[in-house]
Amino acid sequence: MLLSVNVFVSLDGVMQGPGAPDEDRSGGFDRGGWLVPHASAATSEVVEGWFREADAFLFGRTSYGLLGGYWPKVTATDDLIATQLNTLPKYVVSETLTDDEADWNPTTVLRGGVVDDVRQLKELPGRELQVHGSWQLVQALHQAGLVDVYRLLQYPVVVGAGKRLFPDGSLPATLTSPDGGSRVLAGGIVSLTLTPTTLGAISAGAYSVQSGRSTAVPS
Repeated sequence: MLLSVNVFVSLDGVMQGPGAPDEDRSGGFDRGGWLVPHASAATSEVVEGWFREADAFLFGRTSYGLLGGYWPKVTATDDLIATQLNTLPKYVVSETLTDDEADWNPTTVLRGGVVDDVRQLKELPGRELQVHGSWQLVQALHQAGLVDVYRLLQYPVVVGAGKRLFPDGSLPATLTSPDGGSRVLAGGIVSLTLTPTTLGAISAGAYSVQSGRSTAVPS
């Protein structure tokens, strides 16, 4: 399976607490719910498109608890997101979560080394192993070079504080967007699909004047 990271981010890269004021107040974060005023049929269409590609889900413990406390209550049979989340296999990374506590079935708790566990999961048949939210887990997966696809909905909001998708110290990487992988929605929301092409380094260059013209020169 491909490993995809599917997240909502602000213009300044924050992914913390997009859905509600009390979603994630860790670190004293008090700006939650910043996504909600911008929700629309267009953003729902994009997110449903993400979930159509899923064959399994991977969560950190906090996001597992948050989503598992909400989506089982959504029982409408025509709700694609709820159907996928409530029926497909789920894996949660935690050294302390018990099997009894992991009652959002079907769920498997991963208690070993996350990198090795995820490598094994990626060998399973299927389309995508999807990560939603799960900030700390996303950092570990990125640092290990395990992410195959990033899907972002970037909102025209500067949150100004909070957990960023790529915080200082992130592994340098170059990513590319396939044809049709970017789309601007109403209100300035940007839908992006990005595939890592180079990990551990980024290319660079400089502008120089050649024959009287400013020219980009790769290094």
